[in-house]
Amino acid sequence: MLLLVQVSLLVSWLLCYSNACEEGVHASSSKRGGDILLCRSCGYEIASSLDLKFIASKLALAQRNDTVIGDQKVTLQLFENPHGRRFQVITLKQAALHKHWPADGHFSWFPGFSWTMSTCPRCHAHLGWSFQPSNWPGQVTEKHFEESEETFVALIVDKLLQENFAATLLVVPRTFRS
Repeated sequence: MLLLVQVSLLVSWLLCYSNACEEGVHASSSKRGGDILLCRSCGYEIASSLDLKFIASKLALAQRNDTVIGDQKVTLQLFENPHGRRFQVITLKQAALHKHWPADGHFSWFPGFSWTMSTCPRCHAHLGWSFQPSNWPGQVTEKHFEESEETFVALIVDKLLQENFAATLLVVPRTFRS
């Protein structure tokens, strides 16, 4: 009888634990709102789907729609740098990135904008570029950049991971399996 009570307590605890885990997975998304994009290298929260802002470029080699964030379709643009490397990017109003100023107007994929390389604040992986109007000074404050309606970031799709997808990659310890 005691064994039966212990087993039922263990089962109820496991059920509660799994529900709490599921709620925890979605808690960080709901705090910021929208679906979250993570750095593929370290898992740092980079951007929210609420920050999507499509900026079209005539210099894109190709454009296509894909479900990069959650269920919504996002326009991806394909660009090539002067060294022949190609990047599929999405554009957003803002993202949690370290910007390496000063901005450079040469070889910009968005005419009228200067760019600066942008990296993950945690692991320093190159995630994309931040763009500001070319008539701005080469270096601006982070606050000025984030508050402006004229600025945006282009993130490399292959360097990102959806938070919801990352949550499915977690390994469940054997003791929790049935």
